[in-house]
Amino acid sequence: MDVKGIVIEKTGGPSVMKWKTVNVPKPKKGQVTVRHTAVGFNFIDINHRTGRYPLELPTGIGSEAAGVIEAIGAGVKDLKVGQRVVYIGAVGTYAEAQNVPAGICVPIPRDITDEIAAATHLKGMTVEMLVERVGKVKKGDIVMMHSASGGVGLLLCQWAKARGATVIGTASSASKCKEILKAGAKYAIDTSKKDVVKEVAKITKGAGVDTIFDPVGKDTYEISLGCLKDRGLLASFGGASGPVPLVDLNEFRYMARAWTLTRASLFNWTANRDDLLHSSKRVFSMIRSKKVKVKINQRYPLKDAPKLHKDIESRKLTGISMLVP
Repeated sequence: MDVKGIVIEKTGGPSVMKWKTVNVPKPKKGQVTVRHTAVGFNFIDINHRTGRYPLELPTGIGSEAAGVIEAIGAGVKDLKVGQRVVYIGAVGTYAEAQNVPAGICVPIPRDITDEIAAATHLKGMTVEMLVERVGKVKKGDIVMMHSASGGVGLLLCQWAKARGATVIGTASSASKCKEILKAGAKYAIDTSKKDVVKEVAKITKGAGVDTIFDPVGKDTYEISLGCLKDRGLLASFGGASGPVPLVDLNEFRYMARAWTLTRASLFNWTANRDDLLHSSKRVFSMIRSKKVKVKINQRYPLKDAPKLHKDIESRKLTGISMLVP
């Protein structure tokens, strides 16, 4: 069948994204056809579009969506036509429908909407991974989240607070700092006006923070090290400003401070289907409990994906953005 979707034939700015007719064949063995009802935006989409994370061209774009199963390939046992599912990991979600491996599809509970599922599947499981399994955040911890006014950041502020942690968030404007505080951070540092290392030293009385969650990469790496306590954890899970510099663990400050550094990848932590279902179940549970409240700040028609990317890169937006087929 033919559907409409975004295709890129070369890497570059938002203008390389073209709204075209895309053919979706019958699903192969182990696949299902999902008709999308809500499509999530994630920063990895920009990295794919710009070529930072290369894809074979021409290609679709987008990696998170919710929808209804329209057809099932041979060998699929635990899903059925008409079932609502959400998934990440199959590039091409900026389209009205596509075929995806059945193994990445997660059934959506009756009390969770398609929009909420698509808005929080990747972001929510990223936060679950960071707080529960990588950072193992507990009551009394002091944690810091860089770029905390984004979709992941606002969810993490709520989740970490629910675990009893004191949360420090950073953002690039006063208005974004207000969003961070509303989400549960106790402190919000405006990076356009304040020195983050000095502010953290004041907040922690020189001790530093237990754990830092960093989606920014190159521009915040040294700042993070300046904020970490002895034996603290730096969890890097993105590179919005570029990759983290090469690390020399023989450098004196690493040996003296005994920091733990990790590169947290959600696709590694959810590669096993049992882990995927466990993580998504935790996310649904936190939403259901209202300890994590989901607010979709922006909705764009799917064909206007280039405008969404442009607005994201101009740093106009906060929180979660959604594409609507």
